Amino acid sequence: MTDVTGAPADVLHTLFHSDQGGHEQVVLCQDRASGLKAVIALHSTALGPGLGGTRFYPYATEAEAVADALNLARGMSYKNAMAGLDHGGGKAVIIGDPEKIKTEELLLAYGRFVASLGGRYVTACDVGTYVADMDVVARECRWTTGRSPENGGAGDSSVLTAYGVYQGMRASAQHLWGDPSLRGKRVGIAGVGKVGHHLVEHLRAEGAEVVITDVREDAVGRILAAHPTGVTAVADTATLIRAEGLDIYAPCALGGALNDDTVPALTAKVVCGAANNQLAHPGVEKDLADRGILYAPDYVVNAGGVIQVADELHGFDFDRCKAKASKIFDTTLAIFARAKDDGIPPAAAADRIAEQRMHDAALARRAR
Repeated sequence: MTDVTGAPADVLHTLFHSDQGGHEQVVLCQDRASGLKAVIALHSTALGPGLGGTRFYPYATEAEAVADALNLARGMSYKNAMAGLDHGGGKAVIIGDPEKIKTEELLLAYGRFVASLGGRYVTACDVGTYVADMDVVARECRWTTGRSPENGGAGDSSVLTAYGVYQGMRASAQHLWGDPSLRGKRVGIAGVGKVGHHLVEHLRAEGAEVVITDVREDAVGRILAAHPTGVTAVADTATLIRAEGLDIYAPCALGGALNDDTVPALTAKVVCGAANNQLAHPGVEKDLADRGILYAPDYVVNAGGVIQVADELHGFDFDRCKAKASKIFDTTLAIFARAKDDGIPPAAAADRIAEQRMHDAALARRAR
């Protein structure tokens, strides 16, 4: 079901002609008093309530926001399935610059919209939203996770997101070089914000050399101050992906990082990062494979955060979550093995495994 009352024509076109179709429900939210404009997309609830974060971003158009919500929600279905969670995929986007329009009134209004879905969608943090924001949303909506420890939550989910990506890198190294150790490897990280800076810590602790870039100079400065040796910075992502001697490239900012321009320029032999929806369009996964670049599917390796927020719903235990996130190593290796056996890129292998789990769950539900 899609609630499209009063939707502009370009938004309607995006909803009904998107190549990311098959969504169960899309809700367009507006609260004039607070200035809230948001989109909540539910892709699948075959495995359970849709779980996914809330992105707060200044989209150029409403249609762009809808397209992003659809794409992100679909990605969450696959991510949750591969993480072995009893959750489907959902995502929300709030339209606007969080630095300018985010208010308590707006977040409360957003919470009321999420609550109106009656538990079909469970929200959490994403780009532009933080633990403190989820504490506010939770005042209107009990289907909120990613809250502060003071309010019964697990706190910052980026800690385990980074840990999962690190495990994905170790699995990639095992598959490609026969050893999971990253000592002496040169890793380029694009984006050292919430997740990226934790990833740097893991890599440096193991003795990897790290090259970073970020659009925010203060983020780069904090990393360089914390790591006077072993970490260098370059001006931008275009420079990073062309860096000599790069073993692993880790996109850790926004999606679409792997496209027709960046893939031919990559010097790394492995791509493994935290960003969602790294493949700009279908076919990029084959371009990577044709170049001999091993791609660790983003929604597999960055699942540590969703493992954490899902656990919060049942009484958070960090050690239990970290143990689950450690299994990303084994899951990633299994995907590489399936890809080799089926003669397909790893992204396609991961999709097949996730789709089978969702299909089996839907059949079991209909049989009850």
